[in-house]
Amino acid sequence: MLKMFSTQLSGLFKKLHEKDEFAMEDTARLLAQAIIGSGKLYIFATNEMNGVAYEATASQEPLKKCERWDAEHSLENITEADRFLIVSRYSTDADAVELGKFLFEKGIPFAGISTVSANEGESLEKIADIHIDLSLTKGLLPDELGNRFGYPALMAALFVYYGIRFTIDEMLADYE
Repeated sequence: MLKMFSTQLSGLFKKLHEKDEFAMEDTARLLAQAIIGSGKLYIFATNEMNGVAYEATASQEPLKKCERWDAEHSLENITEADRFLIVSRYSTDADAVELGKFLFEKGIPFAGISTVSANEGESLEKIADIHIDLSLTKGLLPDELGNRFGYPALMAALFVYYGIRFTIDEMLADYE
């Protein structure tokens, strides 16, 4: 089972890299503006995707000028120099869309990482400056009844985060 999961996960990572390499670079450029400039880089994540926010802010290698966005922050303190990365399991996550709509209306650039949902209605990919679709519509492994399980949303989001992160690091090295 683990071998099958590993194979499927490798395929997912390869697909994300091939499909979204340029979107990761564009996201890195967008977020680096806050790091190089006078703004702050905020990461807002929902549910299990908070793992990405913690990796970016509290890991052994935190991203420069990056803060985890939560309810303690005031939306009134955001400036045009700030940048956001919003990470959610699905693009229709109500909290992610609510923050995205606020940022969109205020003209604050932001990127999103989530699986685009087939549901109609408000969706993060429609309002984000850049959106990376995790393309995880079902689990990676089949069970005996034809259902799917093994839904590695956090692992996929961390893979995308590191693609963005490594590009930011390269940009900062060139800038310095």
